[in-house]
Amino acid sequence: MIAEVSPGLVLILGALVVPVLRGHLRSVWMLALPAVAFLMVASLSDGAFGRIELMRMTFVTLKVDPLSRIFGYVFTLAAFAGMLYALHVKDTVQHVAALIYAGAALAAVFAGDLVTLFVFWELTALSSVFLVWARRDEAAIRAGLRYLVFQIGSGVFLIAGTALIYRQTGSIDFGPIGLGSLAGVLIFLAFGIKCAFPLLHAWLQESYPAATPTGMVFLSAFTTKMAVYALIRGYAGTEILVPIGIIMVLFPLAYAAVENDIRAVLVRVLNSQLGFMVIGIGIGSDLAIAGVAAHAAGHVAYNTLLVMVAGAVLTMTGTARLTDLGGLARTMPQTAIYAVIGTLAIATPLFCGFTMKSLIISSAEYGGYGFTWVVLIIGSVGAFLLAGLRAQGMAFFRAAPTGAESAAAGEPPANMRLAMGLVVVACAGLGLVPSAVYELLPGAPVYEVYTLDHVLTQLQLLGFTALGFVVLLYYGFYPAARRTIALDVDAIYRIALPRLVHAVWAVARAGRTAALEAGLRRLGAVVDGIYRHYGPEGVFARAWPTGAMALWATLLLAAWLLVYYL
Repeated sequence: MIAEVSPGLVLILGALVVPVLRGHLRSVWMLALPAVAFLMVASLSDGAFGRIELMRMTFVTLKVDPLSRIFGYVFTLAAFAGMLYALHVKDTVQHVAALIYAGAALAAVFAGDLVTLFVFWELTALSSVFLVWARRDEAAIRAGLRYLVFQIGSGVFLIAGTALIYRQTGSIDFGPIGLGSLAGVLIFLAFGIKCAFPLLHAWLQESYPAATPTGMVFLSAFTTKMAVYALIRGYAGTEILVPIGIIMVLFPLAYAAVENDIRAVLVRVLNSQLGFMVIGIGIGSDLAIAGVAAHAAGHVAYNTLLVMVAGAVLTMTGTARLTDLGGLARTMPQTAIYAVIGTLAIATPLFCGFTMKSLIISSAEYGGYGFTWVVLIIGSVGAFLLAGLRAQGMAFFRAAPTGAESAAAGEPPANMRLAMGLVVVACAGLGLVPSAVYELLPGAPVYEVYTLDHVLTQLQLLGFTALGFVVLLYYGFYPAARRTIALDVDAIYRIALPRLVHAVWAVARAGRTAALEAGLRRLGAVVDGIYRHYGPEGVFARAWPTGAMALWATLLLAAWLLVYYL
């Protein structure tokens, strides 16, 4: 029976116990839950388990294969690191929401049918929004509401597509779907929303930076990676994903170059790195799919580290704005080291970014996707420049601006530093021993990442990028961070749409007023006419002779008979 229980349920049900625990017992319990879930993932055998027959449908609550297993490992380790990072927080709501959220995402990647996927798909949305609302200010409340609209909307598309598939096939199995039917298009949109496709991505940039420092650690690890997993299952080899991914790689980098908030920069780069994975899914070769799973693991590692660093900065200084930060390496030296390692881990040899995303880059090269290969190289270098050199360099190593918040900074609590240290080990481990990870990937590809030309090419690209950044910054040519508002497609529903609604309402209200006034005038004219004829002075109010009345009756009867017989 235990072997047929989804590991995600351990986190979900265990979270319900957290409110009744206190002190060290609560901390031990919250760390034990993801550890137990990890051991469960490691013990699972390939196959479909937890079958339930209900309402003429077969539910498979636990489907295990190399793809679901690698995502299971990533999610349980991310949950453990996130809980360790959040131990100092005295907010039960955040702890419970984070555990349920991580558990729902973990259960989703082991779902063997679309209905089970939908249940946990929606549970991730309902639980994760509390990590945004936990900031408890008006901006976070509004951002959370908009986030929830997108997430619930994704679920609506998913269940609608599932219903159509069941009607057409009589099955709800979660496997290859494709875009050959309306159901496939609806589910594609559902996955695309959570994967932050172009024009569907604004919820990501708006909600994640609005979350609490610990909340963003969890948010950045689960929702989008769950969507990547779902896309692999349903749409591997779908060519339209390649141009979608190209836009995703390039478009967010332009915004990352002007964002003033460290966490906003990281979210933009996160969106760009999702484009890598979407491209790999679109290419669809065995190497590309293995590369998507590998990059998901590597990205969770280095992105989590950088998000943790940003959260530590926000916790200790009260701000994450680059215009208000500088010189943090003096007051937060240990965190600065983690920031440097996180920067190197994005794409530098010996770290996870280099070893994990290289499979996707090579798959584009081997598959003849020349332009796509160039885009991937630009995306890799751009992430290193913007999320690493720009964001971390300006916060930690440039001179502090006058009146900077960093003067009051110190090292974050011990649990936050320990969590960052553990993620550093993961970043280095995935980089130093990549073959151990490759063996766990779907298809277990034989891939040699540390070739001389590959390493030298990468070092040259990153070295010249770093040199150019330093030279431009030193001579004042690199654009300084400024307080800016980056308008994205969210401006459509946050600014343009409300204004359009107000304008339409104003026109409608004016038209209604004019129509009402015209109607009242016409009604008044009718009343006046009736009064003129039937009022005390009207013609029909006069006394008529009996003979005249008889004459009129005769004429009316004659007219009626004439009409009737004709």
